[in-house]
Amino acid sequence: MDFVRLGRTDQQVSVAGLGCGGHSRLGMASGASSEQASELIRRAIDLGINFLDTAMVYGTEEAVGLGIRGTDRSKLFLSTKSWVGKGGAETKPEKYTPAEFTANLDASLKRLGTDYVDLYHFHGVSHDQLGHVHEVLLPEVRRQQQAGKIRFVGMTEMFRFDTAHTMMQAALPQGEIDVVMIGFNLLNPSARKAVFPLTLQHDIGTLIMFAVRRGLNSVEHTIEAVAKMIDKGDLDPASINPADPLDFLRAAAGVKSQIEAAYRFCRYEPGAHVILTGTGSAAHLEENIESILAPPLPPELSAKLAAIFGDCSSASAD
Repeated sequence: MDFVRLGRTDQQVSVAGLGCGGHSRLGMASGASSEQASELIRRAIDLGINFLDTAMVYGTEEAVGLGIRGTDRSKLFLSTKSWVGKGGAETKPEKYTPAEFTANLDASLKRLGTDYVDLYHFHGVSHDQLGHVHEVLLPEVRRQQQAGKIRFVGMTEMFRFDTAHTMMQAALPQGEIDVVMIGFNLLNPSARKAVFPLTLQHDIGTLIMFAVRRGLNSVEHTIEAVAKMIDKGDLDPASINPADPLDFLRAAAGVKSQIEAAYRFCRYEPGAHVILTGTGSAAHLEENIESILAPPLPPELSAKLAAIFGDCSSASAD
């Protein structure tokens, strides 16, 4: 496993992070129990992963707690999250009070079986919620930091609905957040211009989500995702083969698969730190780690991807 400094946290974390949400949720989305899912946590740790990311809404905190039981807690970097309101940002939910937000933190700590988390995120924040985060909830989070329950403060974006990172562009210059989680992939590399210059300027750690989701996990799904991008005017159809948009990628020397190339694309982006990967299978996890640890894509291939997709910002590839 390779390790990287996570921005101003100054912590060394694995470049591959285990994402415990997504479509799989450690296999629990397909019926796995917390005990079964915890086996994947233990396997990830055995493979060298020390960055584990979960959330209250994922329903996997208990599995993570079971998986880390008996391990050296000081060698792990645990990340969890709470919505800012009582539901996802896209629903404009009733906002949590400071007391309710802290109650969410305490419940997460109990499920994780630990008395602190290394990183606590404001989860899926919309641009409209930023004022509530900074004026109401952040002072309470600082109090919880002083109490020793939180080491560092994070924020994640609602990438499905904010593919151009408008919230992050407003939040990052305020300098209050230690680590952010952003959507970034080869179909939508807009964070390269919109986010990474700010995170690098402020020495903010970055976690990459959506490196590989539905839009990149098969040729058929990529065709669908690219067709939507063309319909939105976000992509020039003359620049690709609409019948197989990433044929040139898979045909490139040294590229094992479209998925492998997608992970490599994210891993070596300047400003990217941890590449999150989610799965319910130990074998699949091993494959994904191997992809993340593979060398950078050839310069000519990176240049071609930039020429085709470099100005695209409409797709989440979910």
